[in-house]
Amino acid sequence: MWRSLASNVMSLMVVALFLFGGVLLWGQTQYTSDGPLEAAICLRVERGSNMTRVSEDLAEQGAVSSPAIFRLGAKYGEKVNLLKAGSYLVTSGASMAEITDQITRGGASTCGTEIVYRVGVTRVLAEVRELDPATSRFVERAEFQPGIEEVPAEYTRVRDQADTRFRIALAEGVTSWQVVEALKSMDVLVGDPGPRPDEGALAPDSYEVRPGTARADILADMTARQNDRIQAVWAQRSDRAAVTTPEEMLILASIIEKETGVARERRQVASVFTNRINRGMRLQTDPTVIYGVTQGEGVLGRGLRQSELRRATPWNTYVIDGLPPTPIANPGLASLEAAVDPDETDFIFFVADGTGGHAFAETLAEHNENVARWRQIERDRNNN
Repeated sequence: MWRSLASNVMSLMVVALFLFGGVLLWGQTQYTSDGPLEAAICLRVERGSNMTRVSEDLAEQGAVSSPAIFRLGAKYGEKVNLLKAGSYLVTSGASMAEITDQITRGGASTCGTEIVYRVGVTRVLAEVRELDPATSRFVERAEFQPGIEEVPAEYTRVRDQADTRFRIALAEGVTSWQVVEALKSMDVLVGDPGPRPDEGALAPDSYEVRPGTARADILADMTARQNDRIQAVWAQRSDRAAVTTPEEMLILASIIEKETGVARERRQVASVFTNRINRGMRLQTDPTVIYGVTQGEGVLGRGLRQSELRRATPWNTYVIDGLPPTPIANPGLASLEAAVDPDETDFIFFVADGTGGHAFAETLAEHNENVARWRQIERDRNNN
């Protein structure tokens, strides 16, 4: 009897073990297989949250089939206590294992809200935008000019959220004064920016920042990035370049930057100035005259007067020979490259062509024809 009972118990235990093993195998398959999510979502993990709350949120949004299996998988992988606050883009079909890895690995948020401070030549704009998981495109929620316009409630709301990302986008051609003033207007930054950096010393680029970042530290980062670019570009200088030092390269690049916003024209514009330098001709470029008037502190906001074109300043290339003593803006990488590797042309003149670009000429007669066409375009626009 006892022997028979023991045999039955052993049989039940074996069956139970097989069943338990089958359940484990099924659970593991569920955890690692593609999930049920049909369209991408943005999963927000609040600071102080836990796996239970996250698993239920995922289930409500249709990203996991079983919150319990999600939690058990995280526990088995020893990731329960590694949860990181942030916003995470969960793609369609993501497995529980992939989601768990994503929300415990940490790093920058991959979706959610972003505040971008765009420092442009004419204005500074703060944009609040949110990534649409379905399209992977940002949707603008609010925008305003810091220090000038009223701060939108949406900006104030998301600014204090832990998972909001912050970025400063520095446009090519801004002056160092404009950058410093822009940083002063950003309420998420702290501290005095310190002395104004030399003109041309800052790299136009995109910079990730965090609330509480020191303004002086951001300027130091911008300066270091520009120094790296200058060294790298100077090392690739071509034989056609007229500039003889990295400082001259930076000055010429800043003039190129202010003369054209059309990428394909940069090396053509560089060729005009290169040819003029090689022939001993004055550069005669309006942006240098404007800099002599404004010293880079804001936008002129009107056309140049004849008296200003004739006025002697260190930057007025209608009056001085060669390059001005300093850059007139902060040039981007493409303009630096153009300054040391211009197109091989015989152009020595250019003027606006009415399309946003320029018409180039080798002779004064050709240039005068281009100027006449541009003047007619201006008259037609004014009459309309």
